[in-house]
Amino acid sequence: MHAEAIRHLHPVTQALLATLFTWGVTVLGAAVVFFARAVPRRFLDASLGFTAGVMIAASFWSLLAPAIELSRSLGLIPWLPAVVGFLAGGAFIRVLDRFLPHVHLFGASGTEEGIPTSWHRTKLLVLAIMLHNIPEGLAVGVAFGAAAAGLEGASLGAAVALALGIGLQNFPEGLAVSVPLRREGLSRWKSFWYGQMTAIVEPVAGVAGAAAVLVMRPLLPYAMAFAAGAMIFVVVEEVIPESQQGGNADLATLAAMAGFAVMLAMDVGLS
Repeated sequence: MHAEAIRHLHPVTQALLATLFTWGVTVLGAAVVFFARAVPRRFLDASLGFTAGVMIAASFWSLLAPAIELSRSLGLIPWLPAVVGFLAGGAFIRVLDRFLPHVHLFGASGTEEGIPTSWHRTKLLVLAIMLHNIPEGLAVGVAFGAAAAGLEGASLGAAVALALGIGLQNFPEGLAVSVPLRREGLSRWKSFWYGQMTAIVEPVAGVAGAAAVLVMRPLLPYAMAFAAGAMIFVVVEEVIPESQQGGNADLATLAAMAGFAVMLAMDVGLS
């Protein structure tokens, strides 16, 4: 995904293509289930750590820092939209987390969250990862919308870097859903189907985010910070704790640092 190749497309189309890419990488990760019935827990924990690092770096370098610069260029109090949007994004995911029935990746029976339901654990797991992916798609869409506005602090290269970073961590994410489902007895096709479905919300959220910020330009810094807050909530509430539960805390932590470094390098290098 090269910035020059998509520069002349409409921003909503750019966001759609970028989030279809991130979804497609999830599809590739989920397809591993056709070749392996299980993967080492060390790999899953390292993958979760890497995901956490990418999301934390993206939240700051691709969203919060540009939001502050945009606020300054719009004549707003530089830190205020970032703080308000950040807290609102976290609150939004907390509300979804409170009411949407779901179970975390390594959650045992009886650890279901949200409104009580009789749904099978498989559906609850898929809903949990979908909840995780909403802010990722939203972040990509908002980034492309901000780049299209041509305001200081946002660039098409940075938006492309964000899409690449999200896509990079989506591969192990798709694998981390489909392979455990296969191990629990689901067929390969069902495991693959559920694994790739977890990221189908990303194109929807991406298009919605890009369209919204194009229509409501003054809300750009708030929207970018909102996406950052939503991602940080998911990282702190779900991704990091799960990466630390399998006895591979040091490995997961090092992977998180690697993910942060990769996202930082891509964001700065492509901006």
